[in-house]
Amino acid sequence: MQERGGQPGPEDRAPDSDDTARVALLEFWEVARPRAKVAPVPEWTGLGVVGSIVPPAWSFGDSPELADSLLQLVLDGVKTGTSTAAAELVASDEPEPRRGDLSIVLDGRGRPGALIRTTSVTRCRFDEVDAEHAAAEGEDDRSLTSWRAEHERYWRRVLPAIGVEFSPALELVLERFTLLYPRPNDR
Repeated sequence: MQERGGQPGPEDRAPDSDDTARVALLEFWEVARPRAKVAPVPEWTGLGVVGSIVPPAWSFGDSPELADSLLQLVLDGVKTGTSTAAAELVASDEPEPRRGDLSIVLDGRGRPGALIRTTSVTRCRFDEVDAEHAAAEGEDDRSLTSWRAEHERYWRRVLPAIGVEFSPALELVLERFTLLYPRPNDR
């Protein structure tokens, strides 16, 4: 499924839920940052820019149920990759992920669930995605056949809303990441 930017982050929510979501995000970041050893600099110098700015928060997929199930795959260590149609990033005015980026992955209700770091980003066409990347996405039976069937179905459902039609030549952004927090011993 489309992974980045599927569900809105706390900054996109209605004002009545905005404060609660922001507080939850800040609390998560305050716990996750030191446990993930993000910006570990001596106290006397302060956190620095990386440690003081809360990373972007987003959820996987286009429904709360999908967001929850894909987040659980990340937490279980099964999902270490994702793919997004390049057109989706353009339409939502989101920057393309870069190696080293930090992200907070939200669950289906917009609560922070995981801190990840992007380890690689590549571009390719839908019909050029390989079995290794399909397996890294961790979904269904982890096969390339299953990946193609499910992702084609997803993009045929969501791309028309941004004026794009699915085709095998659809340009994708493939991202690999590592889970920084919570790790099994943090749960």
